[in-house]
Amino acid sequence: MAIFEGAGVAIITPFHTDGSIDYDKFGEVIEQQIANQTDAIIVCGTTGESATMTHEEHLDVIRYCVEKVAHRIPVVAGTGSNCTETAVYLSQEAEKIGADGLLVVTPYYNKATQNGLYQHFKMVADSVKLPILLYNVPSRTGTTLQPETIVRLCRDVENIVGVKDATGNISQTAHLMSIADGCVDLYSGEDAIIVPMLSLGAKGVISVLSNVAPQETHQICSFYFEGKVKESCELQLKAVPLVEALFCEVNPIPVKKAMQLKGMCTGTLRMPLTEMEEADAARLEREMKKFGVL
Repeated sequence: MAIFEGAGVAIITPFHTDGSIDYDKFGEVIEQQIANQTDAIIVCGTTGESATMTHEEHLDVIRYCVEKVAHRIPVVAGTGSNCTETAVYLSQEAEKIGADGLLVVTPYYNKATQNGLYQHFKMVADSVKLPILLYNVPSRTGTTLQPETIVRLCRDVENIVGVKDATGNISQTAHLMSIADGCVDLYSGEDAIIVPMLSLGAKGVISVLSNVAPQETHQICSFYFEGKVKESCELQLKAVPLVEALFCEVNPIPVKKAMQLKGMCTGTLRMPLTEMEEADAARLEREMKKFGVL
């Protein structure tokens, strides 16, 4: 069984204006997601600004999310690091907290070889029993987890079950699924190509768009699974201009602004992320209104 099917939200972490975590708003965001049919919550990922959290904050946010969700939908905790020892520690602690699965990013900056990546992920997986999704995002990490390595990990390591594919490379993804022979649970990491990824066998999406449009992102997936491919595609295409606006500056700057416009958080970011440029913010607001989420 897959950890989840459908639209999982790569959830933001709301901050107070002083940069501390706003748990009251975080609770509201979680409840809004569940009420609007989000199929899973992915906490402490890129969109959640885990890169600027202390280990204590990171684990506190996971704990709060797990307790707030209370088994209503799966919670997948981001526990990756460029340091294998740190990734092991965060993964073990997230398991103790009660997460349903883990999302472990390809180590960044170190730029390991494919063999090094294999050993890294295997060591993390061997330290826990939870199902693990690999997170392949070369634009962030500088390293691509090759299809052959993904398949090798999913075949060799029982609790490595799939990948969040944020490469944007459909040809590479098609190659992955052609050699996987059903052993890889694929999730789109790109909101603009959910339907193409579903057509290649993806189980769903881990989505930034879901922060702003949870019900619609869920419907893109549910329509497809119900055989309503035309309706799924129409909704996907309708969302493209909003998705482009949500990524016109580095994530999560625009989605934090979008959530501020919706009254769901202050929009405060931790440095080195900075306030959205006025022209980009105006574009984002226009696209949110056109899509009907503002």
